[in-house]
Amino acid sequence: MTDRQAGPGPARMPAITPDPLTTVLDVLTLDRVDDDTFTGRSLPKPGGRVFGGQVLAQTLLAAARTIDDARLPHSVHGYFLRPGDVREPITFSVERLRDGRSFSARRTHALQGGVPILSMTTSFQVEQPGVEHADVPPLDVPDPDDVRSAIDVLSAVDHPVATFWTQASAFDLRHVDSSIYLDPAPRRTDRQLVWMRARGPLPDDQVLHRALLAYACDQVMLEPVLRRHGASWATPDLSIASLDHAMWWHRPVHVDEWLLYEQSAPSAQGGRGLGAARVYTRAGELVATIAQEGMVRLGG
Repeated sequence: MTDRQAGPGPARMPAITPDPLTTVLDVLTLDRVDDDTFTGRSLPKPGGRVFGGQVLAQTLLAAARTIDDARLPHSVHGYFLRPGDVREPITFSVERLRDGRSFSARRTHALQGGVPILSMTTSFQVEQPGVEHADVPPLDVPDPDDVRSAIDVLSAVDHPVATFWTQASAFDLRHVDSSIYLDPAPRRTDRQLVWMRARGPLPDDQVLHRALLAYACDQVMLEPVLRRHGASWATPDLSIASLDHAMWWHRPVHVDEWLLYEQSAPSAQGGRGLGAARVYTRAGELVATIAQEGMVRLGG
């Protein structure tokens, strides 16, 4: 959950290391309590609230550890119910809803203090043949090597949030048009293109790669809403938080290779905004589709 409202103080553990990807992988390693229960920690974060992408990834990994064969997650549907506290451990309680011949379903609650901060259903499928088609990426997108990294944009900014997203970020983000970290975009539009890649190699583990895609996407999913309404992450009195999250994986994905997010914001109303994204490989293959609704309040 991305949230600009005040929260508890910063966590002490785990400490940020010179290798932020290793730090994230360590946080995503859960301890098993019993067959269907796991515990995990959180990344330290300014404001003290658990990063939504982190708990999404952990919840997916907890559900996957109750699958006995090679079935892979193909979709998740989750609701962020309460802000999490980075100082407190998170318990992941998995309910085995169904194990069929092709599909398995799990409902997982991420709990702090005995109450859920996230509730998510995950569906898994055996690899099977079937009909195939896919959308294609937009034309004439600059290569990621020709796009400025968010690390360069924020490295000179003396602010705890900027420090977190540069020194602690496990992913390199590159906005094809100007980013909206510090200032609104020159043009109001709900369209956004972002290149993204992990800042280091990863094991060839599809469950881990899909969990890390869920982790990373939460950083940008609501940006098209802000862009459309002339706001930035530095807009005074901005209050923004993820409310729900849906994600579909269509094909194998490798987050340690460049991925292009083609984003939009179809609607904003009632203090809520909807962000959508198609995720493509550098070769133009559609690997995932994502939707997230969030609370977006400007000016108090």
